[in-house]
Amino acid sequence: MQQQRVLAPHFQWAFLMPNYWLTWVSIVLLYTISWLPYRLQVLLGKVLGFLLKHLAKKRVAIAKRNLLLCFPQLSETQRAAILHENLNNAGMAILETSMGWWWPDWRVRNKAQVEGYEHIDAILAKGKGVLAYAIHNMNLEFACRAIGLTRPSVAFYRKHNNPLMEYMQYHGRNRSNKYMVHKRDVRGLIAALDDGEVCFYLPDQDYGKTKCEFVPFFAVPEVATTTGSLLFAKQAKCETVFIVPLRTATGYQVKVLPGLENFPSGDDNKDVKRINQKIEEMIMLAPAQYLWMHKRFKTRPEHDSASLYD
Repeated sequence: MQQQRVLAPHFQWAFLMPNYWLTWVSIVLLYTISWLPYRLQVLLGKVLGFLLKHLAKKRVAIAKRNLLLCFPQLSETQRAAILHENLNNAGMAILETSMGWWWPDWRVRNKAQVEGYEHIDAILAKGKGVLAYAIHNMNLEFACRAIGLTRPSVAFYRKHNNPLMEYMQYHGRNRSNKYMVHKRDVRGLIAALDDGEVCFYLPDQDYGKTKCEFVPFFAVPEVATTTGSLLFAKQAKCETVFIVPLRTATGYQVKVLPGLENFPSGDDNKDVKRINQKIEEMIMLAPAQYLWMHKRFKTRPEHDSASLYD
């Protein structure tokens, strides 16, 4: 089966032109910070979180709204506490990206532990591929680097709009991936699974009405939930696991959890409900680490349905 593998971008002399100088300043700054002691980086992450609170007000408003929609049973004070920690984690995520791209292997191993990898090994031992459902915790970039040290994976890839950042992003992520396929190359990911690879898929964002079911997610009763996650499980020679990355008091823990039983069952609505329920369980391990700044509830069941973000 033909794959659209993403080719490695090459360094261009044009990257030295003035229109890239501001990008270079950001890259050099982040690279330099990545070599600082980890505890100092955590403090800097909080500073960045404070800046995000004041500079990214639209995203903060989205996060606040998502928390209200998902946890109406919590008091405003409780939700505000989650939001405060969420912003700290968002600031830290910027630094975790540089850690994932540039830290040497020994330093990653020193800070990150992978728990439950035996679930992946058991599937691979059967000669099958592993479809790993991961969630958008904000430390995912670093977690992928950590789990890639055990076995490089295959993942969908979306190019960066800035060519210099695309160069940095590709080569940073390539340290934890065997190869990457274009984000729309469904057949390519199926082929990788048939070849016995470990492949990542993130089913917890709003991908629109195409190939979706409207099922509950926390307290929101009708949420556009992709059935693309089922397509791979149905068509490829694979079994599933769930991946939840967590930042702890001392570093990082990447949990590999067993997949659902009797899955896929043939009932798409039932299956995506079960996926959402599992995602809820994983989010509740560390609610403040989840990517609440995404408009998860943008797509509504009917065209004239009122927006949940107005």
